[in-house]
Amino acid sequence: MGPTREDAAENIERNRQRFIRKLGAINAKGRPWPVVTATQIHSAIIHRVDQADVQSLWGDGLVTSKPGILLGIKIADCLPVLIADPERRAVGAFHAGWRGTAQRIVEKGVGEMRKHFGSDPAKLLAAIGPGIGSCCYEIGDEVEREFESQFAYWQELFEDVFDSWSLHARYPLLFLNQRAPGHGDPAVSRHLNLVKANLLQLRDAGVAEENISNLGLCTACRTDLFFSYRKEQVTGRMMAIVGIRP
Repeated sequence: MGPTREDAAENIERNRQRFIRKLGAINAKGRPWPVVTATQIHSAIIHRVDQADVQSLWGDGLVTSKPGILLGIKIADCLPVLIADPERRAVGAFHAGWRGTAQRIVEKGVGEMRKHFGSDPAKLLAAIGPGIGSCCYEIGDEVEREFESQFAYWQELFEDVFDSWSLHARYPLLFLNQRAPGHGDPAVSRHLNLVKANLLQLRDAGVAEENISNLGLCTACRTDLFFSYRKEQVTGRMMAIVGIRP
């Protein structure tokens, strides 16, 4: 659904057309609605879209109140977060990887919908699609430091997970020391809960918890269903889309 070196452009376009038709997003002439996407750069840049033929958007968030346009987010581990305002008839689509999440893209997205469309956060509906789960999202110290510098609740977003691929677990004899048995360095790695981070941002932005839907499926665990760049390296892209019926 998104351009990669391994996918031909004509195949991607054919897949998108199939997807849109399956959703029933067809205009009066029987043609699929146009899809607006951006060149995603792991940022908190959000664009308002007022026409379908917009060109050269760079950023990771899109909002619109124009019916008959689909906003598309390309994903293969990062979270897609879709927001709809049924009262003001406006929608938003956001690409939330760790960098965008650390920059509060979803929280800012709710703010953009308030600014442009007068949306009441308490009446918004939000959906979090498939993405890498905390079970598989091992991170480095620099990621944890970034969240620590930005969020008072940062400690809630990280956990130590047993790492069966750790050298400590696979080759314990390499790490023999004078400590008593069971007191050596644990075979754990630090993991980020990206879903929880975005759930908390939606909550802080005023979205009611009962209005948030989370698919709860990990792309790295379920490569039978999804693409996972971290797990597969060479892989395709999925797409999450949202639009307003005329």
